[in-house]
Amino acid sequence: MSEKQVFEYAFIRLVPKVEREEFLNVGVILFCKRKKYLRVKYHLNPEKTAAFAPLLDREEIEEYLKTWELISSGDPEGGPVAQLDQASRFRWLTAVRSTVIQSSKVHPGLCDNPEKLMEDLFVKYVL
Repeated sequence: MSEKQVFEYAFIRLVPKVEREEFLNVGVILFCKRKKYLRVKYHLNPEKTAAFAPLLDREEIEEYLKTWELISSGDPEGGPVAQLDQASRFRWLTAVRSTVIQSSKVHPGLCDNPEKLMEDLFVKYVL
């Protein structure tokens, strides 16, 4: 068994009316510096999204989330932020925002398999 490493994660939230502060978890951002792991995983459930935010432009939100995914992977299509080091990209993705897409507070922990942890968090809190 490998040694456990520090990780940090946040949930990606859909906040259609920022002033109401109501949200729906639509993704997870997970960062483990020692394992050189940074990933964004998201899913917009069409039924949940339509019920929660019927006037929202789902395609626009998908494009926004896809950019977050590109930034997390360091893909040049993610723009200048995607060219930063992993820690800086994670901090940018989890920065406080008052927009329709936000992240939760960052939560730390220990893990030996960030990919498995990502899947567990995603299934438990997003799907």
